[in-house]
Amino acid sequence: MNPDLATREVFWNIPHSLVWVMYLMFVASLVIAGYGIWQRVRLWRYGSFAFRFDQPVARLKRMFKHGTAQARTVREKYAAVFHTFIYTGFIILTIATAIVAIDYDFGLPVMQGNFYLYFQSFIVDIFGALVMVGVGIALYRRLVLKPKKLVYYDEATLILTTIFLIAFTGFLVEGWRIGADIVANKDEWGSWSPIGYLVARASATFMSESALRAAHFGVWWTHAILVFGFIAWSPYTKMAHVVFSPFNIYTSSLKPTGASLKNLDIEKAMETGEPLGVKTLAGFTWKDLADFDACTECGRCTNVCPANTVGKELSPRDIILDLQKFMHANPLTAFGVKVGETTNGNGKTHSQDAQAALPIIGAVPATSPEALWQCTTCGACMEACPVFIEQMPKIVDMRRFLVMEEADFPDTMGDAVTSMETRGHPFKGTQATRVDWTEGLNVQTVADAKDAEVLFWVGCGGALIERNQKTVRATAQLLQQAGVKFSILGREEKCTGDPARRIGNEFLFEMLAKENAEKLNQYGVKKIVTSCPHCFNTFKNEYPQFGGKYQVFHHSEFLAKLVDEGKLRPATESDKKITFHDPCYLGRHNGVYDAPRKLVQLSSRHQPVETERRREKGFCCGGGGGMSFVEEPKDKRVNQERARELLETGADVVAVGCPFCMTMLEDGINARKGDRDVRVMDVAELLWQAVEDAKDKSV
Repeated sequence: MNPDLATREVFWNIPHSLVWVMYLMFVASLVIAGYGIWQRVRLWRYGSFAFRFDQPVARLKRMFKHGTAQARTVREKYAAVFHTFIYTGFIILTIATAIVAIDYDFGLPVMQGNFYLYFQSFIVDIFGALVMVGVGIALYRRLVLKPKKLVYYDEATLILTTIFLIAFTGFLVEGWRIGADIVANKDEWGSWSPIGYLVARASATFMSESALRAAHFGVWWTHAILVFGFIAWSPYTKMAHVVFSPFNIYTSSLKPTGASLKNLDIEKAMETGEPLGVKTLAGFTWKDLADFDACTECGRCTNVCPANTVGKELSPRDIILDLQKFMHANPLTAFGVKVGETTNGNGKTHSQDAQAALPIIGAVPATSPEALWQCTTCGACMEACPVFIEQMPKIVDMRRFLVMEEADFPDTMGDAVTSMETRGHPFKGTQATRVDWTEGLNVQTVADAKDAEVLFWVGCGGALIERNQKTVRATAQLLQQAGVKFSILGREEKCTGDPARRIGNEFLFEMLAKENAEKLNQYGVKKIVTSCPHCFNTFKNEYPQFGGKYQVFHHSEFLAKLVDEGKLRPATESDKKITFHDPCYLGRHNGVYDAPRKLVQLSSRHQPVETERRREKGFCCGGGGGMSFVEEPKDKRVNQERARELLETGADVVAVGCPFCMTMLEDGINARKGDRDVRVMDVAELLWQAVEDAKDKSV
């Protein structure tokens, strides 16, 4: 047998007079599927404007990495196996089908020789089998293992069953074709299709050639109906994510997640009477609405949500899915319009019959105010999502409406907001001043230090919480030791507005941001170092929108740089075992992981020990999003869950790089440590000890 002659007849056993029926079925399936896609897309048009088509090269790279290569999906090993099998199998089978069409419709002899044997026969068979294996694994997970994070309903099982039948009938079509050739002693290349050949050999033992041809004809049309029916049906099911997920990845924000909250045009809203924050679905952007349809229902966002982990009501997955169902159930209810009514491009209908859209907060269980106020804005949901859905900003958008329109938020959060308005910081009742921590350190204010190259932004949590004053003192002493000319704002410093923005009071945030930016610009500040990741994120990602453009460093970054430059020479004799807790607004939101770990490494002779949830998968301390000002139920405290995990490392010291983490984790560690001697220390404190140890050695 000459491999160069290897091929097979396209549409074997199918009369050419009937092939056109198959093509009509194909066109009909595309029309039905296209209509289903359009039904979803036209609802997005009722959302407000968002520009997500800049930087096409970067977007294509992201889509290839996370859409084609499935970089986030494969993080979870079990799901990675079955999803990869099904996903790659479908790609290969689609390519193989396209090759058949090219050969038949265009008369290009591509199904020949080694390519036919190796790809169209062997590789396609293997990947078809992987599809069936993947479906089996997925069904076992859904029907037997039943992980909590999944959504359970019949549609998902039916989709998996249909995929299995498509692959199975495909093998029957192939096997009975080869079997007929075997019975007729015409088979030359069937063994190159291992699965089909097994079917052929088994069938040829008890079926005649005519029976095999009849069975092939029937199952061929069954296979075609399944395939085209699946194409037509998919956009009306969760399988729509196959189309929308790659698009959603392409149009995802290229900014750090710490810059994911959008600005509000407060003056315009007040002039037009539009609600501040999101009241109805029309308050979201078209991209927010697209997020709903891109959801794969994998549940990873809820699985990593710290509030949900400790048993609270908040579920990012359910927020997305419930709003998706709300959007599609009745557009008149969701948007105040009938589907198909024209808009002015900004979500506004021209119809005379438009009615008021229903508010979404509380309209579905997942968006109850109680659930929305449990979000720590840690961004874990966004980082875990394989299709780049932006859950956290939607929660903050709804909080904005509750705060600025309804004045509805937890009392203790209200106290923090009132304190920011009247005292410039969120800590009601504190007696400390902005400069108490400087006693004995000879730290100059920016008004007096004309030659300062760096502004040390102390932050409310650093200056006004007694425990954290040790951190900022250590940082200042290290800067002095390294010969850095720095200054502080002192009594002129005010809150950056981060707590106000995350709670939902955008009006207060903008007021503080504009005031602070104006003051910093007045003093000619160009470089800022801060010990607070929340201040770091706000200056870096949010102040540029208000005229405040600075070079911003977290103190761990700046101190690590000073070590690299030889301006600080730590040498420790400590045998303490240290673990580092990643602050959400330093790590996940801004990608700073290595600098604080370097300082930890310099602070002990032992290698640092890591928690299971670390770096981009780090677990929140529970203090973000205004939650540090809320008294949590004793049995549902995020900080204690994180403390449990940190204590399990066996560490003597829990290192942090955030004043909020310091407060939350000290409380959690003390509640959980029992008789153990475990301390919580900032990386600057650890480095200062190491520098002091080096001095002692040299004496």
